[in-house]
Amino acid sequence: MTNARKTLLISFSGLDGSGKSTQISNLVRALHDSGYRTKQLAFWDNVVVATRYREGFVHKAYKSQRGIGAPGKPVERRDKNVRRWYLTLARHLLYFVDAVNLRFVVGSARRSGASVVILDRYIYDELANLPLSSPLTRAYVRFVNWMVPRPDVAYLLDADPEAARARKPEYPVDFMRECRGAYKNLASIVGGITIIPPLELEAAKAAVLLAFEEKAVLRPVAQQGAEVRSAA
Repeated sequence: MTNARKTLLISFSGLDGSGKSTQISNLVRALHDSGYRTKQLAFWDNVVVATRYREGFVHKAYKSQRGIGAPGKPVERRDKNVRRWYLTLARHLLYFVDAVNLRFVVGSARRSGASVVILDRYIYDELANLPLSSPLTRAYVRFVNWMVPRPDVAYLLDADPEAARARKPEYPVDFMRECRGAYKNLASIVGGITIIPPLELEAAKAAVLLAFEEKAVLRPVAQQGAEVRSAA
């Protein structure tokens, strides 16, 4: 295990139902086996400012259903898929506040002693919800991307919208198709995002681990794990 270099920052983004939780769990397990200490954060719970009030507003104003959709138990969410001009303006303001808080949260996490900090969702998941066709919005996105901590590995888990909705039925498929395009557009604007294409589960896990090894400039996790086990 090495603490000689800076604490690594890893983020996972993508459609609801793209498999972020599964991939995070697999990466954390591999890192623990390799002797790395990790700290996990959830963007909505640990970074987003005034989550209770923001969630309460959409539930009251737009009759968004509570809970998380699951196969056989769909939920009709009405929040980020509601596109009113005043909501778009509010999102620009709120996302900036979230970006400022993100700097403090990441800084605190890096001082926790963990060698790898992993975030379930990142500022990218908010920025992808903005009208990226607007030149002003693209300039705003570049500014926010400049001011927040840059992940050492920023994963975008691409997913087929129909398959993702089947795993987590919360938003209409048409909206999820739109979101998929927005994520790819965002990746081209900010750069440096590692896109994991839609793959079978084990192939996707392997692709995530390989990308970590290539981007993080650390000894391969499999090799590191073998060293830890032999030392024991």
